[in-house]
This record gives sequence, C-alpha cells and structure tokens, in this order.
Amino acid sequence: MNPRFSLDRRAFLTTAGTTLAALLPATSLQALEPLQRAGRCRLELSLAAYSFREFFGHADPARRLTLPAFIDYCAEQGCDATELTSYYFPKEVTPSLLIELKRHAFLRGLTISGTAVGNNFALPDGPERDAQIAHVKTWVDHAARLGAPHIRVFAGEAKGLDRTAAKRQCIRALEECGAYAGRQGIWLGLENHGGIVAEVADLIEIVRAVQSPWVGVNLDTGNFYSEADPYEEMARLAPYAVNAQLKVAISRRGQGKLPTDLDRVIEVLVKANYQGYVALEYEEQDPWGEVPGWLQRMRQAFVRL
Repeated sequence: MNPRFSLDRRAFLTTAGTTLAALLPATSLQALEPLQRAGRCRLELSLAAYSFREFFGHADPARRLTLPAFIDYCAEQGCDATELTSYYFPKEVTPSLLIELKRHAFLRGLTISGTAVGNNFALPDGPERDAQIAHVKTWVDHAARLGAPHIRVFAGEAKGLDRTAAKRQCIRALEECGAYAGRQGIWLGLENHGGIVAEVADLIEIVRAVQSPWVGVNLDTGNFYSEADPYEEMARLAPYAVNAQLKVAISRRGQGKLPTDLDRVIEVLVKANYQGYVALEYEEQDPWGEVPGWLQRMRQAFVRL
C-alpha cells in the first residue's frame, strides 16, 4: 500500500463528528462487497469446543475434558472438522502442543476449522488496546501452526469512547490484524456478538469499511438482539460470512429464547451460496445428551443440499 495513502486514510478515519458512511467515499476507499463463490453451496460439519465449556478444566478429573479427547469426540460423531476455542488451551501455548493437536486431528480424519478468541477492539489508543491487538496476532500465529484457516474475533464494548469513535477503533484494529493474518493465510471473522455490533447494520458497516481481503463475518445464528426477524438478519450477514456457528436457540427482544429453525438457516446459507464450515456451538443444558442429535440433524440437512 502507498505509505501516503495509508497516512491520509488514518487521518481521514479519525476525523470526529461525522458518521462512518461519510468517512467512506467510494472514490478513495474500496468497501468489502459480498463474497463471490463459484459453484454451489457446500456445508461442512464442525463442532465448537465451547459446546462443552463446563468440562474443560472440570474440578473432577473423571469428568474433565481435554482438547485431544474433544477431537476424538468430534471424530466419533462423524464431524468433518473440529473448532478449538482458545479459552481451553493451557495458559502457555507451546509450538509443540499446537503441532501435536494438528497431528492428532489429522490422524482422526479431521480438519481444524478454526479457533476463537475473546477480545475488545472498541478501546481508546493505549496499552490496553495494544494488548488486545497483540493477543489476536498471537492467535493468528497459533492458528497458522494448527492449520486452522479462521479465527472468530469480537468488536467489543465501547470503553471511554462514543459509538462512532469506537467503530473507527475497531476498523483500525481489524485492518492491522487482518494484514497480519493475511500474510499467513488466516481469515478473521467478526462475530455478531453484542457491544458495538449488537445491530446487524453496525456490523456490516464496520466489515465493509475494513480495508482487508482477509476480514469477513463469523455468522452466529443465535446472536440477534433487535425486534427484526432473525432469519432476515442472518440473510443480511450471510453474503459476508467466512465461518458459521449454529446455535440451537435464538434470543429475540421481548420474546426470550426460541428454538432455531434449522431448515430456515440452511435456506439462508444456500441463498448466499455459502461454502464452508458450519460449527455447532451448543449453549444449552446437557451437551452430552443433546449434541449428538443436533449433529445428526445438521448432517442430514447438509446431505439434502
């Protein structure tokens, strides 16, 4: 990138008192367009380690789940892939651990569809924001060693900033991390996860503003907070999706949790011609009893495509 363009753009995006739309004239910046995929919709079945969050680090060793054991479980359930959430790795993540997990998954016939980090990019400049960016970059390195093509990231909650400034900070952080990730062939998927992206329009606005071909949307089917039809909201996000996570329930404002209509989710993904992983991220009670049935339902739905 031309250094002058980079500096001009940084100054342009930090101008106060205007909306993001005004900050993005088509003549100077290139917005992310919906992803174009040749061929037809293809869905690959994955399972997020977060589904068994209560059992990683469980106080009872007999009930404690390890990452290799979780990989084995994914294989036994007939998954195509496994999603290894970063929260369940040891505090010190060594290259040898990552290589061993990659080897273990390969021997069980699985790919590692991705990982997920917890971060907040909606922060003022300073050490705290720097640490968040460094954390994501560290996990880019880890993902590359794992052979995982995708990392789920968050926008976060605005802290010490108004909403417009928080969005600008998120865009800047995604561009910096996206450039770093792209050099290793890793996608960053910004999840619809509350905070400054609680509304779908805000998430799309941010992703379209990011100047990186390695940043898209991590479509979470359960995280919709407005009164709008959640399936219509999914349809707005799906064209930008680089990963999808299926929840078995959807929380709607004023209506509480409602069961997910799997057929409607599949319809949304087909219409967007999505091609990639769909990871079950189970958040309800009794994962050992309920996850196998949901994976079977998903597998059967994928076969019907």
